Amino acid sequence: MESRKVQVSLRRSVRVPDAVRVERCARLPEFGPRIFFFSGGSALRETSRVLKHYTHNSIHLITPFDSGGSSAVLREAFHILGVGDLRNRLMALAEESELGSPEVAALFSYRLDKDGAPEDLRLELESLVSGEHQLVKAVPGSLRQIVRTHLRKFDQRRPADFDLSGASIGNLILAGGYLVNQRDLESVLYLFSKLVSVRGTVRPSALDDVHLAARHASGEVTVGQHRIGKAETAQRGQILDLELVPSLKGGDPIQIDADTVSLDLIGGADLICYAMGSFFGSILANLLPRGIGREVAARECPKLYIPNTGADPEMQGYTLSTAVDRMIEFVRRDAGADVPVDRILNYVLIDSVGGAYDFELDVERVEAHGIGVIDLPLTVEGEQAIDPQRLVEVLLSLA
Repeated sequence: MESRKVQVSLRRSVRVPDAVRVERCARLPEFGPRIFFFSGGSALRETSRVLKHYTHNSIHLITPFDSGGSSAVLREAFHILGVGDLRNRLMALAEESELGSPEVAALFSYRLDKDGAPEDLRLELESLVSGEHQLVKAVPGSLRQIVRTHLRKFDQRRPADFDLSGASIGNLILAGGYLVNQRDLESVLYLFSKLVSVRGTVRPSALDDVHLAARHASGEVTVGQHRIGKAETAQRGQILDLELVPSLKGGDPIQIDADTVSLDLIGGADLICYAMGSFFGSILANLLPRGIGREVAARECPKLYIPNTGADPEMQGYTLSTAVDRMIEFVRRDAGADVPVDRILNYVLIDSVGGAYDFELDVERVEAHGIGVIDLPLTVEGEQAIDPQRLVEVLLSLA
């Protein structure tokens, strides 16, 4: 008999947090919900380390436009996407027991001395490539060969003046894998996800080598994700818009497409989260590639915004409601101006008692959109940051 399947939409009431659902996920994380995050670098790292114990199916769409630190040096040398935030999330989701590869994770997390002499740094890289370095020796045989092959390719192709100070070895390995695999970053991310048993999916939101540019109230433009929201650019005033440009020298705004795999992942999500992180550089940047907004609006699942506690310089001049307005606007640019708000955002999660927000929580204006505001204890006493365990329990309950 022919198998028949249909898709139906359901509405349900949930208790948040739902202890029963949380416990069920803890017992069977391999069957956990597909929680989808629009995210940047470190803001969601600790939450990811907790989340992997409850679901192995979370999806992390990472902005690839990082233009600072070790990623910046690699981007300039090889015209590669910013891999630092991708590596960061891979490591946060990696299996930390012996079921994974803790030796590979330790190597990926290692950095060369930021203040080391160039010759000393070159010699240490040489010992990593040759396999004599203790961190490489600790990696099991077959994995060690893969790591050394990728590091060797990086070393062979790096410019003579490449600055190794403070370099992340994980970033260098990913860059080498990018070169080994004919500049196919997706294959490299897949390979290392398997090597360290990543409990989730980590992908860039786009595959184009471009940069972010922010337009300020003063009319000035800040180019480069690493400069947006910094003290030296704050004097230019509120950020009014965000666009993509071909290089750190600027240029005319360009549009890029999201890749089809990322769009498919949005289409299968059980919960979509606009997560903590830099408001423009992490959240809104992920909404710029064409196709993202349309797919978000098309997916029938809860959509949640989790604003930062603490300071976010990119929120200068914004309140909670005007930030929500800007998020809705960015999705509608791709999905269509007439897309209802409830297709874009359903809930905002805050802690009005314990959270130290540096912007106004004008909850009534948010609710006027028909968006629900969930106000729960998310922080612990004496801490400004959202507690990862508390946040994970909320996310599992809503998914």
